Amino acid sequence: MTHPVLRALRRIAAPVSRTRWFRRVGPRALPVAERLLRRATGGRLVVSGILVPSLVLRTTGARSAQPRSSELMYTPDGRGGAIVAGTSFARAAHPAWTANLAAHPDAEVVVRGRRFRVRAERVPDAEREATWSRIERQWPGYRQYERDSGRTVRLFRLTTHAVPSPFDGRLWGWGRG
Repeated sequence: MTHPVLRALRRIAAPVSRTRWFRRVGPRALPVAERLLRRATGGRLVVSGILVPSLVLRTTGARSAQPRSSELMYTPDGRGGAIVAGTSFARAAHPAWTANLAAHPDAEVVVRGRRFRVRAERVPDAEREATWSRIERQWPGYRQYERDSGRTVRLFRLTTHAVPSPFDGRLWGWGRG
C-alpha cells in the first residue's frame, strides 16, 4: 500500500493541480523544475515523482523521427504494466507524445534512473472506465482534465518484459495499484 503521508499529500495536491492557475503556470514551470531535479538527482527523480509514480517516456517523433522525451505520471495497471494518460493540463490538443506512441509503439522509459524497453497499446474503449477508476484511486479527480479539455484523452498501457517490472512498485516502494 501507499504510505499514508503520500496519500495525504495527494489529497491536498490533487485539487490544486486542477485549478486554472496550475493549468496556466504548470506547463511553463514544471519543465524547468523537471530539468533542475533531473540534474540534481542524476535522472532518478522527476517532480511529479515526489507524489506519484513517474517516468520519463522516450519516443520517436511521429513526423520528425527524432528522439523525444516527456515526463509523465503513470499508474500501475496491476499486471506489471503502466497506464499513462495524455491529459496535457486539460488543453484542447492531444500532447505530441501520444501521436508518437501511436506511430511508434516501441519506446523506452526511465524509472528512477533505470532504463526499460516498453511497448505501448491504446487502452480499448471497453476498458476506459475501469482504467480511469484505477488512475483516480492514485490521483483523485484526474479525469477532470479529460472533461475540461473537451476531448477524449488518449490512454496507453505500457508493457515490458523486465523482471521485476519497474511499474509494480516493488523496486521503488510505491506499493501496488
